[in-house]
Amino acid sequence: MNDVPRGRLKVYLGAAPGVGKTYRMLDEARRRASRGGDVVVGFVECHGRPRTEAMTGGLAAVGRLRCGYRGGEFEEMDAAAVLARRPQVAIVDEFAHTNVPGGGRHPKRWQDVEDLLAAGIDVITAVNIQHLESLKDVVEKITGVPQHETVPDEVVRRAEQIEFVDIPPEGLRRRMAHGNIYAPEKIDAALANYFRPGNLTALRQLALLWVADRVDEALQSYRAEHAIGGVWETRERVVVALTGGPEGDTLVRRAARIADLPHSRIRSSGGTPMAGGDLLAVHVARSDGLAAGVSHASLTRQRRLVEDLGGSYHSVVGDDVATALVEFARAENATQLVLGTSRRGRLERFLTGPGTGETVTALSGDIDVHRVTHEGAGRGTLLPSRRRTLSTRRLIAGPVAGLVLPVLLTVALAQVRGSVNLTSEALLFLLAVVGVACIGGVASALIASVTASLLLNYWFIPPIGAFTLDDPNALLALGVFAVVAATVAGVVDRSLRLSRRAARATAEAETMSSLAGSIVRGGQTIPALLERTRETFGMDSAELVDEPPDGADATAVPAGPGNHLVLRGRTPSASERRVLAAFAAHVGSAVERARLAQAAAEVEPVRAADRMRTALLRAVGHDLRTPLAAGWAAVTSLRSREVEFTPEDRDELLATAEESMARLSRLVDNLLDLSRLEAGVLTLNLRATALEEVLPAALADTPAVDVHGELENLPPLLADPPLLERVIANLVGNAARYSPPGARVLVTASALGDRAELRVVDRGPGLPADGRDRLFEPFQRLGDTDNTTGLGLGLALARGLTEAMDGTLTPEDTPGGGLTMVVSLPLADRAQPVRTPQRVGGAS
Repeated sequence: MNDVPRGRLKVYLGAAPGVGKTYRMLDEARRRASRGGDVVVGFVECHGRPRTEAMTGGLAAVGRLRCGYRGGEFEEMDAAAVLARRPQVAIVDEFAHTNVPGGGRHPKRWQDVEDLLAAGIDVITAVNIQHLESLKDVVEKITGVPQHETVPDEVVRRAEQIEFVDIPPEGLRRRMAHGNIYAPEKIDAALANYFRPGNLTALRQLALLWVADRVDEALQSYRAEHAIGGVWETRERVVVALTGGPEGDTLVRRAARIADLPHSRIRSSGGTPMAGGDLLAVHVARSDGLAAGVSHASLTRQRRLVEDLGGSYHSVVGDDVATALVEFARAENATQLVLGTSRRGRLERFLTGPGTGETVTALSGDIDVHRVTHEGAGRGTLLPSRRRTLSTRRLIAGPVAGLVLPVLLTVALAQVRGSVNLTSEALLFLLAVVGVACIGGVASALIASVTASLLLNYWFIPPIGAFTLDDPNALLALGVFAVVAATVAGVVDRSLRLSRRAARATAEAETMSSLAGSIVRGGQTIPALLERTRETFGMDSAELVDEPPDGADATAVPAGPGNHLVLRGRTPSASERRVLAAFAAHVGSAVERARLAQAAAEVEPVRAADRMRTALLRAVGHDLRTPLAAGWAAVTSLRSREVEFTPEDRDELLATAEESMARLSRLVDNLLDLSRLEAGVLTLNLRATALEEVLPAALADTPAVDVHGELENLPPLLADPPLLERVIANLVGNAARYSPPGARVLVTASALGDRAELRVVDRGPGLPADGRDRLFEPFQRLGDTDNTTGLGLGLALARGLTEAMDGTLTPEDTPGGGLTMVVSLPLADRAQPVRTPQRVGGAS
């Protein structure tokens, strides 16, 4: 086991090239070296900038690795030499750079840096915001320039330090105009395209907000490590409480305005808002299920609205809605809480006491609470709001009403004595007993029945003013009162228990439905599921472990074979444990899916390589052997001393050998180019290319070709000339192979919008019905019955090369029979110029 402590990574992050990242990085290297540190320059790219080159003076450097590739020579960082040198600090520029094949230990430079860090070497590096994987799509939309070299965000986020190197857009443009970034011949084009003020402003905002998110993560980690529960108002975080009622849409939009999240905000590819504060919507699914007005359809609609506005939706389980809301807000370091005003009327509020809004306001402390009015305010229904079947207030109010209500009724009936008969008086007392039973349950009903019986007997049954408990009728009346009261109270109590049980099941189903919906939408990774579980149950932490802990401060639930979901914090109730078990099952399923996906990912390249190897061996048996055998036979005949060849025969044998070697060379070149495409290491040199400069060489080996179209009037294409020549030659050769004897291949070209279309037309048999999907697969030839017509690489290679040049290759049916291959490429004067060679990914 390697006990060497891991090195520390520091990243200088910039919004665009030229902001001064490399200069600042070298300045720090000089400061560290002046203090006696062992600092080595592993790789620094100065781009011909004199002031930057001057900063490298006096710094120790490791020699660069020179690599030849496609006729050119490139320099890469010699990671092995840096590891052998083992300095304290290594300076490595261009963190997202893609290594030339053979120029690095890994395909990407950041992977080489990981090796240096693992060896205990501190690394200082630099990267631009456009090279972060999560922002490449946003940057391409802003600048119109695709980003081929990226580094995963997580790799940069793991850095010990990230220092943002900033310069205002106008300052950067002045630096560009003074020739401090690019060569003079490139300045005008750069200022008019990538370095436009709007582009630079947007890139600067992206960089600032990405760094702000990273700082926010560090702040949250610090607060968790030091158990800081108070709100630090470093950034507006608005929590909106959703009940599932019709007012939710109004609350979400109001909270979005408070958080400053308009629809037009730029968002990253993951949907994270790139400006304003954070919006978090939360729905509390009570563990007892007692919640009024919950509509799952409304919650689903409101969740979509929150996500469309750039916010996030959360569901938590809590016995008390107000406490759960405040605890969630504090856990998320929220600065503001948005609630709807109560849907209960004045009478209901008087009878049931303070509602959720008042309680949240009392508990919120330093969190601002917004009470938003809506159309449903004061129109709700009265339902219990505590965990028990009867609330604490009703448990107290019931016995009091059992004593007071019969007394008040006695006083009222005494005022109208003589106008109401005994039967009506008894019914009124019975009604009072039923009312008390509905309020306070069985015990309160019994108190009311005894009180009512005694008052009725003393004040209204003759002789008035005396108890006649020895009278059988009086005893019967008392018994009837008790039986009726107990029966009504029992029915009410049972109804409330059943309602509570059904509502609890609804709450559990709602929570699981929310979780299942998230999983179906594909946004839940294992860490996200763990965070969702922690958040839902209001725990301090949630983790997945192999063995459950021994301590009593943790709750462990099995989550599949060999895994346990462990939560630390409060002890969940029995009803919560059922939901928790379902969450654990989802986590276990996610772990198993991740394991299977990893296994499939590991197997698929092997299967693909095996298929490729099998097809290659099957094809090589003839295709490579045929020219090799012909050339070998010609050379062997020429070397034979037993036969005297005439000059004509000798020339013919030499021509055969030359033709065989040329054919063999083309086959090998096709195989190598296809392998480079598949490996993603094909180097392009795109430039303005006139079609007439590549057509003669492309058509040299296929004489039966007619070229139509006004090629001299066609604007130049943005392409790599040698690769475009290979594409056309392969397409024309394929068309000639399938054309009938005597038929000629037709090549036409025309401009369409900002692209040019090249068509290669044949009159062959065309495509079979199921042939389009397999047309571009290597090592097969649709309709062929033998292997005498080539390896079947032509169309596969043509498509891969075309797509590498930002083009498309599509098949069409030729009117009257045959196949037409359409090559579409951008025009040079309509596309963003490419100034340096690029390495690209391969064919599909």
